[in-house]
Amino acid sequence: MSDQNFRSILTGSFSTPCADNPTVAMIEAAYIHEGLNARYINCDVKADNLAAAVKGAKAMEWVGFNCSLPHKVAVLEHLDALDESAKLIGAVNCVAIKDGRLTGHNTDGKGFLASLREITDPAEKRVLLLGAGGAARAIAVELALAGVAHLTVVNRDVKKAETIAALVRDNSSADAEAKPWQGDVSVPEGTDIVINATSIGLGDPEAIPPVDIKSLTKGQIVADVIPNPPQTRFLQEAHAQGCTTLDGLGMLVNQGLIGVEIWLGKTLDGDVMAQTLEEIFESSGD
Repeated sequence: MSDQNFRSILTGSFSTPCADNPTVAMIEAAYIHEGLNARYINCDVKADNLAAAVKGAKAMEWVGFNCSLPHKVAVLEHLDALDESAKLIGAVNCVAIKDGRLTGHNTDGKGFLASLREITDPAEKRVLLLGAGGAARAIAVELALAGVAHLTVVNRDVKKAETIAALVRDNSSADAEAKPWQGDVSVPEGTDIVINATSIGLGDPEAIPPVDIKSLTKGQIVADVIPNPPQTRFLQEAHAQGCTTLDGLGMLVNQGLIGVEIWLGKTLDGDVMAQTLEEIFESSGD
């Protein structure tokens, strides 16, 4: 009888549509690099089938899965527990399954924070956050937990921005305020970090969020959550102003690294993951 193990560790993602999600290529490349008998299965799961998909993952003894749109909130009712930041954010994009219990995590903000910490410690910094969607909410929570001094959230619907600002004020020592996005945003004097947490620029190298670029100053850190193209026009303009820039590729890689650490207790090779994504994005731009 062979002593080989033909049973793979199962992980994956539930979303719809899912065909354009490169996470599977990134993580499986890292699994192979580490010699792990593990798979990451990219599943197209419609909203009506989410409950069945979660039950199936548990029944087949998956160790965990990611949830992307439109399941980040809907999955909450199928979980047994939430980690601290997921409770505050009110959404989950990473689920761990252990001993039959499902625990929800949110790695959106954690992935961004890990990428940001490669160039600066956000503690005591003043931050301008553009947008008030799911990514912005997750990033705001993680920045608050990391000890930022002040957060300004700018959004066309100022009520959504105020919701995030209130969340930060009520659950951390950080000060936070909301401002309406009217015309080109002028970056307040004294701002240390500017973050584009909108979808503006995704797949469009010419798109740029309406920001007064001349209000950016040398030495500021300007970050974009957009992974494709990694060097958005916003980052290019900020670099020309003398800013230090941070692209969305690192956020995506760190989300994967954190997720696998939660599921398997192993640290994958982030360079392999980043290189895989870069090759995918380069080929898609041909």
